[in-house]
Amino acid sequence: MNRKVLLILVDGLRPDAITTCQNPYGAKLLTLGSYSLEAETVYPSVTLPCHMSLFHSVTPDRHGILTNTYVPVSRPVRGLCEQLSAAGRTCAFFYNWEELRDLSRPSSLACSFYVSGSVCGYERANEMVTESALSYIAGEKPDFAFVYLGCTDEVGHAHGWMSDEYYHACSQSLDEVGRLVECFGKEYSIIVTADHGGHGRDHGTKMTEDMLIPLICIGPDFRPGAELPKANICDIAPTIAALEGVASDRDWEGRSLL
Repeated sequence: MNRKVLLILVDGLRPDAITTCQNPYGAKLLTLGSYSLEAETVYPSVTLPCHMSLFHSVTPDRHGILTNTYVPVSRPVRGLCEQLSAAGRTCAFFYNWEELRDLSRPSSLACSFYVSGSVCGYERANEMVTESALSYIAGEKPDFAFVYLGCTDEVGHAHGWMSDEYYHACSQSLDEVGRLVECFGKEYSIIVTADHGGHGRDHGTKMTEDMLIPLICIGPDFRPGAELPKANICDIAPTIAALEGVASDRDWEGRSLL
């Protein structure tokens, strides 16, 4: 297997918001690929620890990142981008939350686009990230691309998860997801997910509202409309590696969903 893969992550997107935010593309997404609305993230259900677990396929007690501050780990685990790069695959990042810069090690990315959501405003920064990804992927066709959209989480903290403002942010993010899926759905296997959910104006607990995430896998290896078996955020890196025809690192704890 030698697929190209596009990973799209909407920060703080609760599974139940995909359809209740009233954006028709949410319901359409669930028909395009195999999906789970009950995939689990890791504890603490906080953005950087969850992303580290996604990209390194180990839980926070192994990678050591327990807050949104990165600290070097004493026993490093090779991440997804390092694993793909070592196998000759090209990787690209597009994001609007600066702390994600530590998800990959130097020399593992062919392209890294960052715009500050806190400076530009996250809704506009979402659009800028999408526009950059659309342009670069169409022209350069990297083997793996990661697109991070941070607006939903920012609005959840400001106004509350499942508030009208949160639903608007979810809908706007789904618009950006739709642009990417419709443009690259024939060339790329696409995974759409979140890092965590949220409740009230926060997240980070073991509450169901914080721990459940959506996971939608689109491409020839996934049956449209089928529900995925029990899945965890740590399964995403092994799944991407398998799609790319690259072995998982021996330290990874997740499993491929193929």
